[in-house]
Amino acid sequence: MTTLSLKLPVGLNARLEAAARKKGRTKSEVVREAIEAFLATGVPSRAGSCLDLARDLAGSVKGPGDLSYSKKHLRGYGK
Repeated sequence: MTTLSLKLPVGLNARLEAAARKKGRTKSEVVREAIEAFLATGVPSRAGSCLDLARDLAGSVKGPGDLSYSKKHLRGYGK
């Protein structure tokens, strides 16, 4: 087994210690279990365009359809 060192915020360390106490395990065992569970679910890919990442939100807001190119909507922008 190899060794990994990491820095934790105080609050996260306190939560880790509490979880380890509750389970009757060491902090290292709890961290290993958490990493195994995270990796088993599959790490989400961050690749893709903004539209790919927010595809379910596209078109969900009502507003003018010509907002990005209409001179009427752009009047005064940046002043």
